[in-house]
Amino acid sequence: MAMMAAAATTTFAQDALVKEAKKLFSKGDFDAAAKTLAPALTSSETLEKDAAWNLQSEIMYGKFSALQTQEMESKVKQTNTPFDTLGMHRAAVEAWEAVLKCDELDQLPDAKGKVKIKFRTPAQTKYRNHGIALVQAGQFFYTNKDNQAALNAWKRYLEMKDSPIFAEVKDFPKDPFYGDIAYYVAFLSYQEKQYADAEKYARIVAQDPEKADEANEIMLFSKKETLKTKADSLEYLAMVKDFHKQNPSEERYFNLLMDYYVHAKDAQAMNAWVDEELAANPANKMAWALKGESQMNNREWDAAVASYQKAIDLDPTFVQVLFNAGVCLNSKAIDLKDELADKVTGGLTQENADKVKAILAESKVFLEKTRELDPTREKVNWAYPLYQIYYSLGDEAKAAEMEKLVNGGN
Repeated sequence: MAMMAAAATTTFAQDALVKEAKKLFSKGDFDAAAKTLAPALTSSETLEKDAAWNLQSEIMYGKFSALQTQEMESKVKQTNTPFDTLGMHRAAVEAWEAVLKCDELDQLPDAKGKVKIKFRTPAQTKYRNHGIALVQAGQFFYTNKDNQAALNAWKRYLEMKDSPIFAEVKDFPKDPFYGDIAYYVAFLSYQEKQYADAEKYARIVAQDPEKADEANEIMLFSKKETLKTKADSLEYLAMVKDFHKQNPSEERYFNLLMDYYVHAKDAQAMNAWVDEELAANPANKMAWALKGESQMNNREWDAAVASYQKAIDLDPTFVQVLFNAGVCLNSKAIDLKDELADKVTGGLTQENADKVKAILAESKVFLEKTRELDPTREKVNWAYPLYQIYYSLGDEAKAAEMEKLVNGGN
């Protein structure tokens, strides 16, 4: 009996808090009402917790409305009277959060197992146009460098139309700011390293063709930041490939794929992808360059030069490829010299020496073009390969010039 009496006393105390909060609310003392009500919102002894949360939403909405009126009067009368701007925007968000909690509890079955929704219809009326208040609150918090509060307000706004309160409302107001706010949330979530949310809201933004590219970028880099397992990597790869397929002329998707395969260090997968790219677009100079690099690494000199030549045909100023083609031919000449050299003396017949020199002459053409396009060696260091060629071809003056460069001279 003592335990029952104690429980009844506790319950009575919580209900008394609700009643006292109502009185304070009716007098317009919103902060005192909220403070008084707070224990009843979380106590398991509160009999009608949905009603308590509904009261909380009314208190916060009342505070928001009162402060909003002050703001409007100040603007109309041009008095610049200071008012609680922070309190107004916080109340706008807290009012909506409270009504969501009220609706959640309102959906629970009663003691007889029946569900009776009591507060949803009034909430639909009151909060129908509340979205703009949440947008403005988010803007205020963002301007004042409270990114988490800004994200919370904007997310509440974006989720409003799909909330249980409005899910079945067919004529919910369309808001022209929806796509812009979704972009801000996606971008800010990425900045705050909340990558799952960044990807989630970027998918909403991507539905707008004008913002699709930016949204895709947020999605890709958010996914890239969270790669932990092989499955994650494959999901990221599939996403990049899909965007690349949709926008084959967009270089960044190709570059992201190239970056992925380079870091994966899987030559077989890289080669298969490059072949796919060339089949789809034979005019992709970077794909030809990658193919040539793979062949070069395998010491397939002729094949590599042929691939590099394809890239050069597409871009005659592609310095790195010109350099690589020259290096391949230089390496081919060295290999041929070793192959044809006399096993005892190491010397070459005149015929064989001419064969080697012919290849070196081809190499010289590529490397001298490289020097012409990159005279300060900012992109590639062509000095030593040219020194080797001039020396092997017997051009002593040019060999001396290159030797000076190799040794640090100007």
